This record gives sequence, C-alpha cells and structure tokens, in this order.
Amino acid sequence: MLKECWKNVQDTTPLVHNITNYVTVNDVANVLLACGGSPIMSDEPEDVEDITAICGGLNINIGTLNRQSIEGMFRAGRKANELGHVVLLDPVGAGASGLRTETAGRLVEEIRFSVIRGNISEIKAIATGSASTRGVDANVEDAVTEENLPQAVAFAKKLAGKLSAVIAITGAIDIVADSQTAYVIRNGRPEMGRITGTGCQLSGLTTAYVVANPERPLEAAATAVALMGVAGEIGWENMLPGDGNSTYRNRIIDAIYNMDGDTLESRARLEKM
Repeated sequence: MLKECWKNVQDTTPLVHNITNYVTVNDVANVLLACGGSPIMSDEPEDVEDITAICGGLNINIGTLNRQSIEGMFRAGRKANELGHVVLLDPVGAGASGLRTETAGRLVEEIRFSVIRGNISEIKAIATGSASTRGVDANVEDAVTEENLPQAVAFAKKLAGKLSAVIAITGAIDIVADSQTAYVIRNGRPEMGRITGTGCQLSGLTTAYVVANPERPLEAAATAVALMGVAGEIGWENMLPGDGNSTYRNRIIDAIYNMDGDTLESRARLEKM
C-alpha cells in the first residue's frame, strides 16, 4: 500500500492549490516539491477559482484568517467541489477563537471535504462546534494515548461517517480513519513539535497523496502521515552537534525529498483497526 501510493505521487506530480497560513507557506511549498508534487499558492478571491480549476487538489488551512482569505476559501472550495477535486481542511486552532471555530464550522457545512486533518483538540472542535485549545497545540487532556486509543479510533470513525470524509488526527499517536477502517501510525519524533508548521506541511503532503491516489483516499492519507513521521525520524538521525530546530526542519524536508518506497515500507509502523 505505502510503496504504491508513494510511486503514484512520483509518477503523476500532483498539482495542489494551497490557501495556507503565511507563517508556513514557504515550507508547505517546499514539502510539496520534495515529495514529488507541485504547489500553487493563492488566497485572492478573484484569483482562487481559476487557480483551483487547473489543480487536482485544494488544501485549506485556517491558521492565519482574514476576511480576504476566508472569502477565497469558500470560493475555491465551491469550485473544487464543482470540479470533483480533492479538498482538505486543516482547522488550525479551531476552538481557540470564535472566528476560527465559526469559520471551520461553516466550511464543513458548505464544502465537501475529502480529508480533515488536525490535532485532537481541533478535530473535537469540528465535531462539537466548540473546544478549549492551547493555540495550535492539543490540550494535554485530549492527547491520544495507548489507554484511550480505542475510544479515539471510535470517535474518528464516527466523525468520518458523519462528514463523509477521511479524518486524520495527528499527534504522538496518529489516527487516520474513514467510517469503517482506521490506521494507527506510531512514527515521528517528539522534537517535531518544536518546529512551526510540521502539521501545515503534512496537510499539503496529504492533499498531494490523495490527488495521486483517487481511488484510495484512506490509504493515501495514511501513507502521507506515515511518510511525515518516518521523515521526522530520519531527519533526527541526521542531526549533528550544534544543530537546532531550524536545521531539523530542513532535514525533514530533505528526508522527504530522498525518500524511496522501500524505505517508507520498511520503517512505517501502521496498525489497522
């Protein structure tokens, strides 16, 4: 599964339109290039429909909302739905402010999403319409652990069925689920949390993988999540004395660039539930 999904990205160079936050826009573009895809960035409402039309997928990230970008998200999302394109939502910080929570809720109501990817607090905010979060970090009370994993998997499956979307909950333990099946992924490093934007990068990566594997959105999303975790492990292994989080960010991107299907297959730790 992993190797096939990886190869399809290499063979098709999926073009992804990103309406993403300005903190991480450059890293999202570089990760898409590193994985074998191609990025376009635009949030101007008068531009987004044309850009979305020439792409295979749309990645919507609400990390730095403003009135212009919100309008662009809805216009691009409707156009992508009209064309039958892949659409991913990254509800960054949903639950942390009224604007973010309301915007995420409206997007879910009005746009059909192929994938919704966020931390557990953000995904709970999508499910309930409200939550308590610490910015873009999951509340400690919400952390997915081995002890509450069965309940978290059941929650992800139920929400996936309700929204007819793949739900990807990422953190120390990752869950990627549709209404029937979940993949639990245990790759990655805790140091990835010290880099701004690994989640944003993963959302771009996941969009590309689902575009390249249209018949297998669940498996494609799980492959992307595993790839990011494996890259985090390899990047950490390549750190040298004196390297810090800035270097680590680059080493993760380099690990994605240099990834091959065999390495991904051999290092990924997936459990099907």
